[in-house]
Amino acid sequence: MKRIAVILKSEPSMVEMTVKGWVRSFRNDRFIALNDGSTIHNLQAVIKPEDQERDILDKITVAAAVAVTGLLVESEGSGQRVEIQVTKIEILATADPEEVKKTILSPKKHKLETLREQAHLRVRTNTFGAVMRVRAALSFAVHKYFQEQGFYQAHTPIITGSDAEGAGEMFRISTLDPKNPPLDEEGNIDYKQDFFEKESNLTVSGQLEAETYAMGLGQVYTFGPTFRAENSNTSRHLAEFWMIEPEVAFNDLDANMDLAEDCIKYLVSYALKNCADDIEFLENRLEEEDKSKPMLERSPMALREKLEFIGKNNFKRVSYTEAIDILRNSKPNKKKKFKYPIEEWGTDLQSEHERYLVEKHFECPVILFDYPAKIKAFYMRLNDPDKEGRETVRAMDILFPGIGEIAGGSQREERYDVLKGKMDTMGIPEEELWWYLELRKYGSVVHSGFGLGFERLVMFVTGMGNVRDVIPYPRTPGNAAF
Repeated sequence: MKRIAVILKSEPSMVEMTVKGWVRSFRNDRFIALNDGSTIHNLQAVIKPEDQERDILDKITVAAAVAVTGLLVESEGSGQRVEIQVTKIEILATADPEEVKKTILSPKKHKLETLREQAHLRVRTNTFGAVMRVRAALSFAVHKYFQEQGFYQAHTPIITGSDAEGAGEMFRISTLDPKNPPLDEEGNIDYKQDFFEKESNLTVSGQLEAETYAMGLGQVYTFGPTFRAENSNTSRHLAEFWMIEPEVAFNDLDANMDLAEDCIKYLVSYALKNCADDIEFLENRLEEEDKSKPMLERSPMALREKLEFIGKNNFKRVSYTEAIDILRNSKPNKKKKFKYPIEEWGTDLQSEHERYLVEKHFECPVILFDYPAKIKAFYMRLNDPDKEGRETVRAMDILFPGIGEIAGGSQREERYDVLKGKMDTMGIPEEELWWYLELRKYGSVVHSGFGLGFERLVMFVTGMGNVRDVIPYPRTPGNAAF
């Protein structure tokens, strides 16, 4: 059985076919708009009401599932090239019109917040059908890109005993009785009696394990769910999200930036080429949304123009030090418009700073590199002190318009003594990451990697303004519904 996406591209045929889908609308007891989720476009099925029993016609309602059999012919009406002339119709499942009216399946506009409350149904709306098809295409493109580049996929653990970021914002995994956990002699929870016999958590990153595989396979990537117990109720944060994390032996930071830029351009271009109808729909949706906004808040580029711009232009590479000078001397900073003023070197940049650099100053994607060591993770390679004696690390962040940080990475610290010293300074227990440290004893080489937030990439490609609207079931503080 052919999907509607394929049928709509077919030539009229005298061969009888059967098509199954959900009713989007039914007009004049004659015209059924049928959709099976394969495309933003509906297939028009034309029936002769005089050939159908009234009981059947009454069951052809919005959200009902039907199977229509007939011939694919050239459409006589506007809006579609072909339609199916129905000779037989079967009701596969009914949908009570009064119940449908209470849901987002009713044919009227709904707020995105309302759609989130019915996340089990929202994929059947035009907007979320389009977003999720783009998401699926991008997911496939991730694997396609790395496989074509000679990478091996590594399946890193979701349950882990280590904190890759050192921030401590992790979800604990335990089978102990929360009301009466066993205690040790000092009165602390005795995790030796737990399932894994130690404190265990959901992973925040597969990076550390991926590094070990890069040291044996040369270049690997992970693509899977990661978790942060960070109490952030923003349009850019989730507690559960997907990360693309390549790790490459013998790559320095420059090669790492080259790989990240090439990868992102490939993914965006793939979506443009393979999701044209959905992106056109989402672009039109954005244009309608912009009409209600003040001129200064409207998108300077149409969605497709913005995506094409990414593929055609190089990302601007700027050192952290240069970026701080730009921000310190910017009008928003001087006029105290930033919520977090930039006063001195060493400040951790916020989203407002990142977006200023991308959207106002450079007007293109930006890669910031060589960050202060004190605001970055322990595993990043330490540079020699600059002329003012300041310590930086070979870190990089990729900043995108409308998003802020979309990816972050670094050249990893390959020197045993330096890494051990940083772990000691930051209070990271050696017994917890002994294996990661030991990796530096056996042919340790320069190596690099990055993490690309998949949902933020989907946000950019679809033009959606909230990360909760690009993942099927968002997990956020206070929300684990569905």
